[in-house]
Amino acid sequence: MALTTNPGTPPEAICFHQGSLLPEVVSICKKCIAPKPPRTHHCSICNRCVLKMDHHCPWLNNCIGHFTHRYFFMFCSYMLLGIMFLMVFGYKIAYDEYHVSHKMHFKESELMQGLYRELQFRFSRGWSVWANPPLLFHSHCFPQHAENVTVPTAPTKNSRDFARRYYITFTALVCIGVFFALGALTMWHARLITNGETSIEAHINKKERIRLGKEGIVYVNPYDFGPRRNWRRFLGLTHGRTWRHLLWPSAHPPEGSGLTWDTIYQTG
Repeated sequence: MALTTNPGTPPEAICFHQGSLLPEVVSICKKCIAPKPPRTHHCSICNRCVLKMDHHCPWLNNCIGHFTHRYFFMFCSYMLLGIMFLMVFGYKIAYDEYHVSHKMHFKESELMQGLYRELQFRFSRGWSVWANPPLLFHSHCFPQHAENVTVPTAPTKNSRDFARRYYITFTALVCIGVFFALGALTMWHARLITNGETSIEAHINKKERIRLGKEGIVYVNPYDFGPRRNWRRFLGLTHGRTWRHLLWPSAHPPEGSGLTWDTIYQTG
């Protein structure tokens, strides 16, 4: 959904109404020279204004705006849960590969070395391999009988075992890297949602707090209704929707059209 859904753009119909700008328009975009509603910003990559723009996601090749913000956040959250699932249930596989199988491989390698030396010893003397099966481990038990035989070093690693360990190591490194990177990104956006702001608004609000702080004024985000209400508005848990809509795939749109926004200064 985050990949194919239009993030939302100001329709041309809101530009003029009976020769004047509609109330939804609060400023003019300097890039496309067109009226834009509040919380709307211009995307230089898409070359268009996006409603409640957060950022342009290169992984989804789409803008994260009013109609895609929730899909993007849920995508990150479910990806993070998937990585955690792989790490938790893949730990035993990695542990068995690097610890248990290492001890077993050490014992098996000693046995295989004995078998290899015995076979080489029999071939060098022209004996039949199955002439005396009980003596198949003879050189392993009594290596002095094969002291004068030049035997090439037996292979100590199996290509299949090496490939298995390589894939496990590669998967572990990818999972760990994605876990920390995606985890930090998800936590960052969770913090923004809690504060009722987007990535762009976070920078704007920070500058406003510094500017007004010098004048002794406390800046208040007009779109911050409190953590609980911010999350419900963001996730679209209105009109009878409950938290189960997050556990199962749901394509319900966000609240509102993205053209107008309620603020904490409005009553009723």
